[in-house]
Amino acid sequence: MKISAQEEYGLRCLLHMARHGENASLSIPDISRAEGLSIPNVAKLMRILRIGGFVTSSRGQAGGYTLSRPAQEITVSSVLELLGGRLFGPRFCTRHAGQERVCNHDGDCSIRSVWREIQTRVDTVLSGMMLTDLLVSEQEMAAVAAAKPIPASSLAAGGAS
Repeated sequence: MKISAQEEYGLRCLLHMARHGENASLSIPDISRAEGLSIPNVAKLMRILRIGGFVTSSRGQAGGYTLSRPAQEITVSSVLELLGGRLFGPRFCTRHAGQERVCNHDGDCSIRSVWREIQTRVDTVLSGMMLTDLLVSEQEMAAVAAAKPIPASSLAAGGAS
């Protein structure tokens, strides 16, 4: 499980824009320099974010990209879902790379329950986190995260496979 470069860098581009305020218009070269990313990479990310409704663009001398809504209304989960999707989608276990056409554990798989639980916890954390919540230092974010531990939920009782 990894957060893709596209997810990380796209989120970083939005954070850079949020730091400048919702009315600030930033160019691709401005964002590129600030985030240490190539201009083509930033252009690709901004296109995805524009199509996804997170930013708007304007042309001309004073043109650039602006947030399409206030940063406090943008959830981290919605940004990551646009840029890469979920860690474990609903059809995650329907693919099978083994020798058989269907996984031997298709009807009863304790591992699938683990993947679902992980996705539920990730969704819970990221859907409650707004872009503005990330406009703090790493140390401040670590303190916030430590103060809000994710409650352990018990898995449904049952046998293991």
